[in-house]
Amino acid sequence: MYTQQTLCRPSPRGSPRTSAELEAYLDEERLDRSTAVRKLLLEGLEAWQQDRALERFADGDVPYINATELADLSVWEFARLVEDTDAAWVSSDHLEADLDEL
Repeated sequence: MYTQQTLCRPSPRGSPRTSAELEAYLDEERLDRSTAVRKLLLEGLEAWQQDRALERFADGDVPYINATELADLSVWEFARLVEDTDAAWVSSDHLEADLDEL
């Protein structure tokens, strides 16, 4: 049975390669294991959040302004992300939805 304490305590398990990479990360970043795991988890969640927002925007599920909120980025940061990933930029559906919101 899981307790709140075990659920809140991340424990990286994986291949020996993963362990070696984590050790290299700990040395390079000069972090303790717990802080490093939290930092990597946060970075991973932020990347997932941005990928999800890009995907929903490119699929036409959400207009641009909503995608920026989903990604937790400014409109300019999200524009840069869209440009860097070559995601669909403007379609008539997105344009109309964004104009309606203004």
